[in-house]
Amino acid sequence: MEILLVITNCPDEECAKEIALAAVEAKLAACVSILPRAQSVYRWQGEVESASEIPLLFKTTAANYPALEANIRERHPYELPEIIAVPLSHGLPAYLNWVAAETIQ
Repeated sequence: MEILLVITNCPDEECAKEIALAAVEAKLAACVSILPRAQSVYRWQGEVESASEIPLLFKTTAANYPALEANIRERHPYELPEIIAVPLSHGLPAYLNWVAAETIQ
């Protein structure tokens, strides 16, 4: 089973907690790490902007990605949220098995 690390950023802690809890409760992610605030610098609609954001790291399976993406988009306040998935090529087998077991629908 392919395990993914999915990343998004939220504008505040309340949004981050809501999205993380919804994903875990729906078994779309085994775990979501809510990281400390980070400063993002990006180009949006032709202008360079900066924002303080809360990064989220979701541990899930490739099979759950479409539903997880939809779940995040439904709750995310941004017009175009960053939602990216990174495949994990290595990891502690017992942990990867736990991720798979906790996200079986």
